[in-house]
Amino acid sequence: MSIACRRRRRLLLRVALWSLAGSSALTGITAALLPHAFYTSFPGGLSWVEKLPPYNQHLVSDVGGFYLAFMVLFAWAAVTLARPLLVPLAVAWILAETSHLTYHLLHLEGFDAADAIAQTTGFALLIALPVLILLVRDAGPPAEGG
Repeated sequence: MSIACRRRRRLLLRVALWSLAGSSALTGITAALLPHAFYTSFPGGLSWVEKLPPYNQHLVSDVGGFYLAFMVLFAWAAVTLARPLLVPLAVAWILAETSHLTYHLLHLEGFDAADAIAQTTGFALLIALPVLILLVRDAGPPAEGG
């Protein structure tokens, strides 16, 4: 394959990846920071989400799809221990779970104390694990005599 062809392929890959990152940012930022606006006017005032019934299969299947996607990435990372994958995967999960934990901390009504503590502890553990990954990923063998 020629150098020019490789450069075109790399450019195409970058354009596709940046486009997906931009689309994800638009959807994610709007939904995470402006959930009511996401529901009533996304995308761009078209109100597509609001036209769907509340608590619908679409929302649940989207959440399931995102968790399955993370499962693939975590499994890949576990098998390969590929350092270039570990950091962005851990940071992405910390971001997602911190948002998730924050929501649940603000909505504990209806939970008895034991359930509230169990749920909060579970979410905190899901944040602590990728922090642990970030801390040990660069830890090499102990120094001689250490």
